[in-house]
Amino acid sequence: MKTIKKSNICKNVVNYKIDQTMIQNHQPIAGDVAIFEVIHIGSLNAIQDFEGRNSYIFPGDKVMLAFGNRYASNQFEGYVPEKFQQEYDLIGKGGVAGTVVSMFYKLELKGPTKLKLVGYVTGKQGNVINTTYYHRRPVKFDSKKTRNFKTILSIGSSMDSGKTTTAAYLCRGLKTSGYQVAYIKLTGTVFNKDRMLAYDCGADVVSDFSEFGFPSTYLCATDTIMDLYEGLLSEVAAAQPDYVIIEVADGLYQQETRALLNHSLFTETIDHVILSCCDSLAVNSGVQLLSPIFGDRLFALAGLFTGSPLLVAEVESQSSIPILTLDKLLESDLLIDLLSQNVNVAV
Repeated sequence: MKTIKKSNICKNVVNYKIDQTMIQNHQPIAGDVAIFEVIHIGSLNAIQDFEGRNSYIFPGDKVMLAFGNRYASNQFEGYVPEKFQQEYDLIGKGGVAGTVVSMFYKLELKGPTKLKLVGYVTGKQGNVINTTYYHRRPVKFDSKKTRNFKTILSIGSSMDSGKTTTAAYLCRGLKTSGYQVAYIKLTGTVFNKDRMLAYDCGADVVSDFSEFGFPSTYLCATDTIMDLYEGLLSEVAAAQPDYVIIEVADGLYQQETRALLNHSLFTETIDHVILSCCDSLAVNSGVQLLSPIFGDRLFALAGLFTGSPLLVAEVESQSSIPILTLDKLLESDLLIDLLSQNVNVAV
């Protein structure tokens, strides 16, 4: 078989065989690895490869991907197929294959990149390799564990509300103040871009769910995400950070995000919260939702709306919560002053 382009989620898959006999009989689950042939290029014309670089793909290319689910309101809604199909879809650039159910209207003209299943990737025992915890052991969440760092939750009203940029600039502002800073992305679909932005902004250590082999966290049980959370915190704790910035994907109404916000064992681990929003109405709704949960721990507002002086003025007329533009996120004295005023008393 010609050279196979290995996607990012499959970077730890080595010493494998390709089984073409089980194509129609094996029912895949999230994380199952397979080889696909690219049939038609749609809106995604590249995958992020095992080195984290863009690898452009063309019809006829063979690619190694993992089945997975995806929730992305500005991209694709996709799922692991329930039975064999003649064609599959590339639903995530980090290497996620599945079946698209809906998509953002701007993607409809090109649609998803189409794939043909060539064979499943198997290990020594002939079992299909699954990326989830393939090279890392799961870690059980420990609510009583002493953590020698403060946590900041970067959360957004919706996808593309600015929460990743907010988290990354927080990393830079804190690092400028002389603190050790870690960044983790707890939920989402595999793609290196977010954590690399945090790293470039100065975070000492970065990690995300994909490091434990999850193609995405969509449809994962809350207990599964909490164990993943423990694993990520344990990993970055080795760098002895003063602050760990935690980003969760998509918006406040997204299924896994909502479940975490309603899970006291999660919210009790959070010392500070910063909310990113697209507009002033989203700020109002977000504050109403988060304030009963976090109280004064919701220490600042940020996101796309801060790029508009008019929207900033609208928010200031309705809320007393400090607003942090990108420039203000880099003002270390201001940032530390705000954080020192808001301490998690629940832990």
